[in-house]
Amino acid sequence: MSQNGSGEAGVRILRKYTNRRLYDTSRSCYVTLEDVKQLVLNGENFQVQDSKTGNDLTRNILLQIISEQEAEGHGTLLTNQVLQQLIRFYGDSMQGMMSQYLEQSIAAFLEHQDRIREQMQTMMGAANPLTMMGRFADQNMAVWNMFAPKQGEEESSAESAKGAEAEAEQPAPDSADKKGKSDDQ
Repeated sequence: MSQNGSGEAGVRILRKYTNRRLYDTSRSCYVTLEDVKQLVLNGENFQVQDSKTGNDLTRNILLQIISEQEAEGHGTLLTNQVLQQLIRFYGDSMQGMMSQYLEQSIAAFLEHQDRIREQMQTMMGAANPLTMMGRFADQNMAVWNMFAPKQGEEESSAESAKGAEAEAEQPAPDSADKKGKSDDQ
């Protein structure tokens, strides 16, 4: 670590002490969760370390900030249903894949955020803005389906083959009509 309290490649180090206070080693002062939130909003790299063990506590602090944001009524990103579904993934064999999917989805959303804002503003008067979010959800499902096993393809191709065989066994409608007409004559 360098003299100014920055770690590797300009990562700001914050130390968490037993009294729950956070100390910014680069600025030599105590900081609040609001200050840490501002670091996130500014895109600054930082790591929160336990002052005694040196363990990385960054995730815990970030979760605490999210929890406070949700409790303060700043709009709910993580509904009860979403949280319950996330909890169900812990310990599941799909946990790693779900983590990758969430990261990729958020990254894709951020890449397209300005374009989405522009489109939503133009759609406000003419159409429902939820339509665009539906399209975005469809795109996410397409990404998700790339990871999903191709179930049902074998069954559907087998059903198609059976359907084709059944059609081949039935006489063509024209030949049945001609046979009926020739019997009548």
